[in-house]
Amino acid sequence: MASIKVYWDSDCFLGWFLNEPDKVPKCKGTVQGAQNGNVQIITSAITLTEVIKLKNRPKLKKANEKMIADFFKNDFIIIRNLDRKVGAYARELIWRYSKLKPKDSIHLATAILCKIPELNTFDKELLSLDGKITRASIKICMPNIPYQEEMKFSEDEE
Repeated sequence: MASIKVYWDSDCFLGWFLNEPDKVPKCKGTVQGAQNGNVQIITSAITLTEVIKLKNRPKLKKANEKMIADFFKNDFIIIRNLDRKVGAYARELIWRYSKLKPKDSIHLATAILCKIPELNTFDKELLSLDGKITRASIKICMPNIPYQEEMKFSEDEE
């Protein structure tokens, strides 16, 4: 079982899928850790749809569908449903934090209710709420698990 659990919003996945140079280096360590069995990435079911097109962001093409579907099928990605409890808590978060957008409130509510200690995002408005969420202990930050380069040895060094 993975020892680290992080929540990724759609922005993290989109940055990874689009190979965005400002996001991939920050996401690489999380994906590597997940592939090695040390990290679980939790996200809401809305991410499966939202990741195709976020406001003011490039749209993923239909040609990317298999790559996207295959990535979400990995055992290290845990999808949480949007149910009545999450929806009601997301609504409460919007009323409490006026800059919180509805979809972001769903991500935040899901992470909090699933007791995930860290929500990863690149969304500036969501990042601005770090340390301000009362009644919940959650860190809101960019992905920050270090990437470990593999050491390659030449045959001469053996």
